[in-house]
Amino acid sequence: MTQDVEMKELPAPSNSTSVSSAPSTLLHLKEIASLIETAAYAREVRRIVRAVRLTMALRRKLKTSVLTSFLNFVLTPGSDPHNRLSSYLPKEDDHEMEVDTATSAAQASLKHPLPELEIYCYLLLLIFLIDQKRYSEAKACSSASIARLKNLNRRTVDVLASRLYFYYSLSYELTGDLAEIRGNLLALHRIATLRHDELGQETLLNLLLRNYLHYNLYDQAEKLRSKAPRFEAHSNQQFCRYLFYLGKIRTIQLEYTDAKESLLQAARKAPVAALGFRVQCNKWAIIVRLLLGEIPERTVFMQKGMVNALRPYFELTNAVRIGDLELFKSVAEKFSSTFSQDRTHNLIVRLRHNVIRTGLRNISISYSRVSLVDVAKKLRLDSANPVADAESIVAKAIRDGAIDATLDHANGWMVSKETGDIYSTNEPQIAFNSRIAFCLNMHNEAVRALRFPPNSHKEKESAEKRRERQQQEQELAKHIAEEDDDEF
Repeated sequence: MTQDVEMKELPAPSNSTSVSSAPSTLLHLKEIASLIETAAYAREVRRIVRAVRLTMALRRKLKTSVLTSFLNFVLTPGSDPHNRLSSYLPKEDDHEMEVDTATSAAQASLKHPLPELEIYCYLLLLIFLIDQKRYSEAKACSSASIARLKNLNRRTVDVLASRLYFYYSLSYELTGDLAEIRGNLLALHRIATLRHDELGQETLLNLLLRNYLHYNLYDQAEKLRSKAPRFEAHSNQQFCRYLFYLGKIRTIQLEYTDAKESLLQAARKAPVAALGFRVQCNKWAIIVRLLLGEIPERTVFMQKGMVNALRPYFELTNAVRIGDLELFKSVAEKFSSTFSQDRTHNLIVRLRHNVIRTGLRNISISYSRVSLVDVAKKLRLDSANPVADAESIVAKAIRDGAIDATLDHANGWMVSKETGDIYSTNEPQIAFNSRIAFCLNMHNEAVRALRFPPNSHKEKESAEKRRERQQQEQELAKHIAEEDDDEF
């Protein structure tokens, strides 16, 4: 305890730590720059992917002084790219300038005219501006980076370009100007298609779908999705986003079965760290399952980190499960702001019919014969003529197969039939068939997702040939040695 108190009283260690952290971050950035340079000359896209992954780990340590030193290291001071990128950086104080000047002067400055490094500087600066909530500067920087990207057609730039597309759309979304770049995104998607940039096509397609869905343009989003080129997914994150947007489109189009499959698959494939994305997937999946007449398991709402976010949907599910129309209305009013923010309020309005049908199913199971007046009371129908409404609701449920009963119009009764044994029907077979199909589909996707080093089969053949050659040489040397012994 005494050591902790002494450390709090001395301000010197904290200053030295902050000063020493900047050179370490700058050193990491220089290592990433050398990695990108090696990848550009060797044309290895996997090294670029690794560089982007390392950058994401350093984004919280970025500072103005570090970025200034890095720009001076990568780009030639006074050049057009250097002046353009430096203009987006916020001003720094004199103390930081002195420290950075000392550290930059101590290290050799190497200039790299590679376009990959210039695009990487745009990406690094854009991430820093968005994290610092300088959205106006981020918009200007992203627009300049997109203008520069249009003149580059290099496969090693594709990975960096896909990240720039994402932050380009994000910067405009944060300022509420997402509609302004829709035409530009369509043009970029066309360019990526002509250049066979599949990763860029994936990213831009998702950004366009997000752009359309942000303004509730579901028909335009479906037309774009149906006519866009189809190919094998290259990024798991982009594929998860695509499945999520597809599930939302299918939900609005009343195709609940396909929507449920897409949303659940997106939630399963999403990374564990993407908690917010998985929460959104689960919210929409819960609503879709309720619209299908299913009741989600309690474990869905008890997932780690999602209990508070899914609390409104848990109470909504409880109301649908009971079939209580009054409870359903109170829950919908209580969490109306949450549902409006999640853009699921219109879907919850559709659930009213499911609540009534669930309550009617419970009544048909509990009573072999019940009057329509009692049905209207138990369902709590608040219309002008509740008996007539209850009769029409019962008739529609019988026609749809929701309940197994008959209507006695003369006496005003609903007569339920005896429930048979479900195992004498084909429903267990259908359930097992769907589970087996799901497992087989997951296995096939896992096999397709396997990654191997390029030309691995050729390297394996060359290694075998090398082994055979060495074995032949050893046998030949042994045979020569035996002949020499015979001669002596």
